[in-house]
Amino acid sequence: MYNLPPQCNINKPLYKKAVFEKFNLKAAERDRFDADISRMSLIARISPTTVPALSEGQEVKGFYVLQVVLKRKDYDSKNIIMLQKLIPQKMVFAMQHEEQTQFCIFHTRLQQSAWMQTDEAAITLQGLMLDDVWNNIVATIGGLDAQAEESIEEQIIHREQREKLLRQIESLEKQCRNEKQTRKKYELHQKLQELKLKIKQV
Repeated sequence: MYNLPPQCNINKPLYKKAVFEKFNLKAAERDRFDADISRMSLIARISPTTVPALSEGQEVKGFYVLQVVLKRKDYDSKNIIMLQKLIPQKMVFAMQHEEQTQFCIFHTRLQQSAWMQTDEAAITLQGLMLDDVWNNIVATIGGLDAQAEESIEEQIIHREQREKLLRQIESLEKQCRNEKQTRKKYELHQKLQELKLKIKQV
């Protein structure tokens, strides 16, 4: 599945009830989780044992692929972040809704791919060491450049800063359009120029 070598395949269901009981989730967390997720299963393990051509990295010794069958496409990403916190393993999440799949991976922040047809969804194992393989998967899912001078972590942080500035610019532009007082409008315009200058530097 997902174009991974057959020897990586496992089939280990992860039952919601077991997750609820093991981690003693609050009622609100259970309800939120249950509203989004139908069932889960660990479907692949990538390690030097299952892919002998790969060697252990300094950071990554192996990782799993967890398939999550969704009840709705617009799921709450807090559920994925919670799962990642509860299960102390490196994981690629394959979020499946009907005939579509979205990959998610947590690396500094939650990274999410675009939705794609499930039969076209693939996880590419690019690299000889698992650190490189992991970074390349993060880059692919997050729309980042694994070959850039900036590290993956730096790219994620800079993108987050840029997105925050863009939201602030959008908010100020709206305030500018609605402001009637000339002096206040001028002050907002000055702040807007400062933010536009900042965004060029990120």
